[in-house]
Amino acid sequence: MILPDYWLTRPNLPLDEQTKTAFDDLLASAARAGWCPEIGYTLPYPRWQFLCYAADQRDIALHGSGDAGIDLFEPRQSNDLNEFGNQKAVYAAADGLWAMFFAVVDRSRVGSVTNACVRLADEAGEMHGPYYVFSVSKSALPGRPWRTGTVYLLPRASFITQTPFPFGDFQVHVAQLASFEPVQPLAKLTVTPEDFPFLAQIRGHDDERLQKYATALETGAPWPDDL
Repeated sequence: MILPDYWLTRPNLPLDEQTKTAFDDLLASAARAGWCPEIGYTLPYPRWQFLCYAADQRDIALHGSGDAGIDLFEPRQSNDLNEFGNQKAVYAAADGLWAMFFAVVDRSRVGSVTNACVRLADEAGEMHGPYYVFSVSKSALPGRPWRTGTVYLLPRASFITQTPFPFGDFQVHVAQLASFEPVQPLAKLTVTPEDFPFLAQIRGHDDERLQKYATALETGAPWPDDL
């Protein structure tokens, strides 16, 4: 594959019919419980696998947060270098692990984060991935800036998907979703840092160097010599 070796791939766990049935039963139970219940998770499968299943196969969008009390997601203006991610919208992930990253990283203890979740479609249309990269301020890593967080399960009907873009012989599909109208969550799931399988693989970056990169992209300034 053409991606650098620091990109991560999803852990390979079997998803048999018994596991699917257990996940579907849990989703159905949450739906019967009424407005945005806290999912009491007691299944013997990792939480990330349940969230990935919900996003991959049950048309659910996911939003990770440190706030466990969100009743309604309202569109807000984002600040992102990417045009799709720089709109007034409710943003969510079409991938369980990507949403978990935002739930377990304590944003108040890091200067910046950089992250991605993509799938690559080859010329035959076959999809590869997903592939992930997760990074926080290098200076924050020794302090382990993690927290217990919440992943919200959202109805996907009002969300649109970021348009794929070319990368060599591939089309890149980013797992970012946006809704331009308010979204009421269906349910929520508490996750801990230990639930995130890539905790030890979260990278560290230099905030000043990242800012130079961002400034060059935003302003068209010459590419910094040290990048």
